[in-house]
Amino acid sequence: MRETLTRSLSGLVYIFLLIGATLYSIESFLLLFGVFLIACTSEFCNLVNLKKPLPIAIALLGYVLFAFFNNFSTTNDLLLTVATLFISFKLIHLLFSDRRQHIDNQSKYVYLIGYIILPFIIIAKLPFEAKVFAPKILIGIFLIIWANDTFAYVVGKTMGKRKLFERISPKKTIEGFLGGLFFAIIFSYFIAIYLVEQPVFHWIIISLICSIFGTIGDLIESKFKRIAGVKDSGKIMPGHGGILDRLDSIIFVSPFIFLFYQILNYA
Repeated sequence: MRETLTRSLSGLVYIFLLIGATLYSIESFLLLFGVFLIACTSEFCNLVNLKKPLPIAIALLGYVLFAFFNNFSTTNDLLLTVATLFISFKLIHLLFSDRRQHIDNQSKYVYLIGYIILPFIIIAKLPFEAKVFAPKILIGIFLIIWANDTFAYVVGKTMGKRKLFERISPKKTIEGFLGGLFFAIIFSYFIAIYLVEQPVFHWIIISLICSIFGTIGDLIESKFKRIAGVKDSGKIMPGHGGILDRLDSIIFVSPFIFLFYQILNYA
């Protein structure tokens, strides 16, 4: 009971902080996700046994350059998307690899940049629809991810029988995945109409992206934790683990949603 209460309070603090900072101003939004980036970089370094000073410096430099010298060049956005997606597919290959493999030092930095740093830059770009700060877009994406995770857990706990990917995450089930996907689509309808006021069809596609690639992102982080031999990426959030444990879905989902918005802009 005490553990459940601690977990609930910790989760509420995280949710209120994220929503509050995102809605309050551009500066508070960028500052919060800059802090999240540093935390995730530190936790990832722990998982892959990488010394922290240089990775944190690279992460800060990349993020600050974006925050203070952001430009909305279509070419730059496309290059950012392609580079991040390239690493994303390398990570999917790593996920499905049968070997519990050692990751060489060069690959650690490639994954650090493509799995942690570039996705955070993309997350910081997502609310700027048509070059105007629209924080409700990011809030809507988080709501869909939280709905997917919550109902995947509930449905999996009550109805789950067939394992989704037992080798990496024994508790995930196919029924839970489908339940999370179903409720994510339901939530996307209300988000599109009442929160962001955008076409419902666009947000249904976003919910599909969040459910499918969010689940893959969660499994990829579990793969890194299995290689490291740990349960959580950190201990900063009582009952939840680390910041990377909370953001593993959004950091993997972000380039796919960013690509979707670029396709919409072209169309």
